Amino acid sequence: MKTVFSGIQPSGTLTLGNYLGAMKNFVDMQEDEDCYFCIVDQHAITVPQKKEDLRRNTRSLAALYLAAGISQEKSTLFIQSEVPAHAQMAWMMQCISYIGELERMTQFKDKSSGSDAVSAALLTYPPLMAADILLYGTDVVPVGEDQKQHLELTRNLASRFNTQYNDIFTVPEVRIPKVGARIMALNDPEKKMSKSNPKAKSYISMLDEPDTIRKKFRSAVTDSEGIVAFDKENKAGISNLLTIFSLCSGDSIEQLEEKYRDSGYGAFKDAVAEAVISVLSPIQERWKELMDSAELDDILDEGAARADKKAAKMLAKAERAMGLGRQKRR
Repeated sequence: MKTVFSGIQPSGTLTLGNYLGAMKNFVDMQEDEDCYFCIVDQHAITVPQKKEDLRRNTRSLAALYLAAGISQEKSTLFIQSEVPAHAQMAWMMQCISYIGELERMTQFKDKSSGSDAVSAALLTYPPLMAADILLYGTDVVPVGEDQKQHLELTRNLASRFNTQYNDIFTVPEVRIPKVGARIMALNDPEKKMSKSNPKAKSYISMLDEPDTIRKKFRSAVTDSEGIVAFDKENKAGISNLLTIFSLCSGDSIEQLEEKYRDSGYGAFKDAVAEAVISVLSPIQERWKELMDSAELDDILDEGAARADKKAAKMLAKAERAMGLGRQKRR
């Protein structure tokens, strides 16, 4: 059984893209693998956050994990800041990181461009991400294409530590889902669907009401051909909708092409919306039950205790390897 680690920031409600590209796969993954699902609230504070919003978003994300099908019996769900080893290991990872390789990270270059007041954490959060992963002896990290560069850095830091100090870290492999790994924005199918997009019509939130979902799909960008066919290069909008439809309905893209080829875009978009609503509605109902419940707190307490126990062991190994602290007497 392989160990899997995944972390998601609590910076707003997850989108349909997050669900189809990641969370839906996690539910299946937990059946066969030892999964650690972490709400990375320390990553979220690389940009200013209102404390009330951060706490609510953290709780909401935990509830969404569980509502989507993550089970406390099969997986470990926890909040990053409630396991001190993450911040402690992050400092050690920073100490073996090079400024040059951190400055080459695409996300750092994008977010720091044109700004004089750039948080140092934007530069140094990849070592925290490496710490998150390496603490659990992680074999596999499921990520989208946009995080692949950070995972390569994690692999490099693990190998560097193993060579310089002691061979204690598993060098994780990157797993990118073949289908649905990159759900695109409804208003611009050339860009990834993202909760950080200021235009609400660009994404479907996992907590959007049914009528909102219908309206957003009806306004989705397509083309003027009127033919439902999968062609990423020439029909990016329709191809994105077909991917979403297939993942929500269970039908293949080929089956959907055949069924809706002559239906026109209006009927097709409505059908996509109903498929999405049928998937999200039960998740939303369970989320409402969990949000203010003692059950959610109990699950997070148990998850933090489990994660802390495993992470503390790896942290102690790493500290011994680097020579930190006193050597215990025999």
